[in-house]
Amino acid sequence: MKPELVTFGETMVIFDPVEKGPLRYVNQFNKRFGGAESNVAIGVSRLGHNAGWISQVGDEELGLYLINSIRGEGVDTSQVKMTDEAPTGLYIKERVREGSNQVYYYRAGSAASRMSKDQIDWDYIKGAKIIHISGITPFLSESCHELTMEVAEFAKEHGIFVSFDPNLRLKIISSFPKHKETLLRLAGLSDLFMPGIEEAEYLFGTNDPETIIQLSLKTGAGQVVLKKGEHGTYYASKEEKGFVKSLRVEKVVDPIGAGDGFAAGVLSSLLEGRSLKEAVERGSVVGAMIVTVEGDIEGLPTVRDINEFLRKKQDVLR
Repeated sequence: MKPELVTFGETMVIFDPVEKGPLRYVNQFNKRFGGAESNVAIGVSRLGHNAGWISQVGDEELGLYLINSIRGEGVDTSQVKMTDEAPTGLYIKERVREGSNQVYYYRAGSAASRMSKDQIDWDYIKGAKIIHISGITPFLSESCHELTMEVAEFAKEHGIFVSFDPNLRLKIISSFPKHKETLLRLAGLSDLFMPGIEEAEYLFGTNDPETIIQLSLKTGAGQVVLKKGEHGTYYASKEEKGFVKSLRVEKVVDPIGAGDGFAAGVLSSLLEGRSLKEAVERGSVVGAMIVTVEGDIEGLPTVRDINEFLRKKQDVLR
């Protein structure tokens, strides 16, 4: 069965320290994995839809670990290539003290950064209802930049719904002088543009939600979802416009992956034919659930989990 949603990009192996303190004093780590695109694919899969992830990993044990793990989450990995010419990317977390985290990336020259448009099965992409693109992939390398733009334009040409989350990573984009031009071009090619408020301010030079929405639509984006963290989310299209408040959580354990969970909630709803408002409401619930659990994907819920979470919220309000 062909995936309803297809995404592509780099997923890295994470070494997460068991104890706090500078890495030179840390001796034990938990092995996990994370990547914006595979996080979204897993989130959509857990919510009952078929998702596919395209990438490239090293032909070694860590590459096998990624493929096996992501396939085990119900995501189609048939389009993931293995290469013996480059390693799988890594990142190591450092928890110096409570509330003070650092991340060290080891991804330069990684297998995923060597992806190219020549590896793409265009019939596979053509079968999708949604192509989800992040703003990380085009800046991994020149070949990844070309690949991303080709996929976006192919999807547009063939009437496939394009979702774009800028996922701004300043360390990665700094080596691409025209990165804003690329990000705005992708926004303009998208049917759904999902920036955070700080990302939008970086791109448009203003933090006024109404102005950002107008400028986003002016680029060519069909719908805009503007995330404002704990405050809530603005949304707009030709048919509807509004604001959804964020759900309060008692304690934020790990904010990493919340945006990807939000995207999975929104996109799964759109696959079900729900309105943009309903999609944002589900995205907000998933985002709130994610931050209460350690790890990128560990907190991604099923529909049953969401219903149980909301039931408990209602019980508390009563």
